[in-house]
Amino acid sequence: KDYKFTSLDGVAPNTKYLGDAEESNWVSSGQPELYDGNVLLTLAETGPSSSGTLLASTSYVWYGKISAQMKSSRSKGVVTAFILMSDVKDEIDFEFVGTDLQTAETNYYFQGIPDYDNGEDLEVKSSTFEDFHTYELDWKPEQLTWSVDGEVMRTLKRSETWNATTNQYHYPQTPSRVMLSLWPGGSPKNGKGTIEWAGGLVDWTAQDVQSFGYYYAMVKDVKVDCYDPPRGVNKTGDNSYIYTSDTGLNNSVAITDDDTVLASLLGTGTDMDADYPDASDDADEPEPTREIATVPGLTGAGPGTNGHPGNDGNTNTVPAGGSSGTGTDSAPGAQGSSIGGFSQGRAAAATENEASNPKERGFQGSIFAALVAVLGLLVL
Repeated sequence: KDYKFTSLDGVAPNTKYLGDAEESNWVSSGQPELYDGNVLLTLAETGPSSSGTLLASTSYVWYGKISAQMKSSRSKGVVTAFILMSDVKDEIDFEFVGTDLQTAETNYYFQGIPDYDNGEDLEVKSSTFEDFHTYELDWKPEQLTWSVDGEVMRTLKRSETWNATTNQYHYPQTPSRVMLSLWPGGSPKNGKGTIEWAGGLVDWTAQDVQSFGYYYAMVKDVKVDCYDPPRGVNKTGDNSYIYTSDTGLNNSVAITDDDTVLASLLGTGTDMDADYPDASDDADEPEPTREIATVPGLTGAGPGTNGHPGNDGNTNTVPAGGSSGTGTDSAPGAQGSSIGGFSQGRAAAATENEASNPKERGFQGSIFAALVAVLGLLVL
């Protein structure tokens, strides 16, 4: 599928989306803006995008070829990202630090475990800010490649990721969403290592902020070509993925016809019909306490620093996906409450002063439809 950004009609705010991927292609946090047939991911000092902007696909892909034609942002402390992220924190990254406009940083993670040797820098032939480039992830069960402008520049084989301690392949292997983001790696809320990796504290006096009121990254289109699911998969339908155990491995994923749409933002994968109390209810009756469901990444850009996915051993429901899938002063401006700090990709492994426990590299989510735990039903 080819996602063009000629309008924002297919983008739903994360405060409204309830899990129906037929209604929206993307869920947003922060403040996306439309400009000249592109979507701008904005980052402002105050307002809705003060923690950046994230677009996350409403459908998941379980192996496929995914590309984004885009321009990064620029300046110290500013990080642009194009990633795949699963609900158990398998992750595949392209990241762009605003102080180095000829490098695409690549990385991958298995279940959110920070591995200091997984990153690799790729040289981009011209400015990542001034020029559009096409960044592509070709993700197969046995091999993963990163390409820039049609040239394969990094290859990872599943066989190279064997971990003798856990007796597992630490290879991204679970249904993932496409995420595009701009976020303040140089926020003072982040750890020292993340700030240093991002090139320093964000400079709110920089040219783009003075001209437009915000930093921006620009995305022209995203293409998703899904591959067939792995051989031997438990398939009883075509609508959604579910995890059948808490291992978070590819053999724990099943394809079903289970529903993914919640009655309200109070719903969870185990209680999808939960709704707000009727206004006519006795006002003197105490309202029940309920934990709001969240989806990873929707207040940040990938792994966050505060949220923690649950792990209650139950099979839960969530939307997923598999069969869906300028450098000038003429850019528009948007103004706009802090959403919270986060770090992503290599930033999470930037320093021993920051969390190295995978559970501490959890997601900071925002209110969303169906996710309640590591186990979940995912919209195809």
